[in-house]
Amino acid sequence: MKNSYGGQALIEGVMMCGKKNIAMAVRKSDGTISCQIEERHSITEKLPFLKWPFIRGTVNLVESMVLGFKSLTYSANESAESEEEELSTGELVFSVVLALVLGMGLFFLLPALLAHLTKNIVTTSLMQNILEGLIRVAIFIVYIVLISRMSEIARVYQYHGAEHKTIHAYENDVVLIPENCRPFTTMHPRCGTSFLFLVMIISIFVFSIVGVENMWWRLLSRIILLPVVAGISYEFLKFSSKHLDNPLVKALSYPGLMLQKLTTKEPDDEMLEVAIEALQQIRVIEEGITYTPKSTICSKDSIQEQKEEEIYDNLTKRTENEAQ
Repeated sequence: MKNSYGGQALIEGVMMCGKKNIAMAVRKSDGTISCQIEERHSITEKLPFLKWPFIRGTVNLVESMVLGFKSLTYSANESAESEEEELSTGELVFSVVLALVLGMGLFFLLPALLAHLTKNIVTTSLMQNILEGLIRVAIFIVYIVLISRMSEIARVYQYHGAEHKTIHAYENDVVLIPENCRPFTTMHPRCGTSFLFLVMIISIFVFSIVGVENMWWRLLSRIILLPVVAGISYEFLKFSSKHLDNPLVKALSYPGLMLQKLTTKEPDDEMLEVAIEALQQIRVIEEGITYTPKSTICSKDSIQEQKEEEIYDNLTKRTENEAQ
């Protein structure tokens, strides 16, 4: 049975995520590939109930954001060959909270406020929520299009495409080389873009359970109900990715897949090579495959070996001194 790998596009690189580890591969300015492997820790290991359906979606969202910020910091430093320190725990928490606040404000509170301003024209609760949802999707699309005009983001979108093509190639049992990955689509049913689109659509139905007459309650309800929306969206994404042969599921997933045409671009072979490096490195640990790396590796295994050698050398020296 194939492992279910996910990933994220980075600055000049790709992060691949397995069950217990992540691998970050980055193209450095000298053309070489740097790769770092880290263990993946989840709060669900200590609190198993957070793995329950409709709860795990919110947990996964927050943990993915934390991993994303750490990975982006690594890729920014490696691609620019800077020596900046890693984000501290406090800085990571602040970054995640800030991103959530900005995301809530732009994609949830602003659409609710704009829709509320039309309440004298659009009078029914159902139509108000549909209008709010349409405004939310419109803001999201405009946001994606605008940031794609930045050259750095355009390259990130190409690495996003490389990530998807590489995972498709793995799932179709082809040898992981750029030539074999190239023909696959840049769209993937488990993509975060599809998840965000589902959040926006499902929010229309969830938010319909509360009234729209009071503006402050309307805004507060968007914050309170967001974990519910995220939980439902996550479960549907997992289900739909396994049942795309079902016509109804395929039809419901289609808009999210089409939206990926905005967040992914065709990568070049060097980008595919980076994505392949990240995936192969994670497979070495999680599947035990044999692979000759193209990168400089800093993995937990090599670090452990180094520590063991240092302990052995120190013990040997101490024994020799005692003998003298």
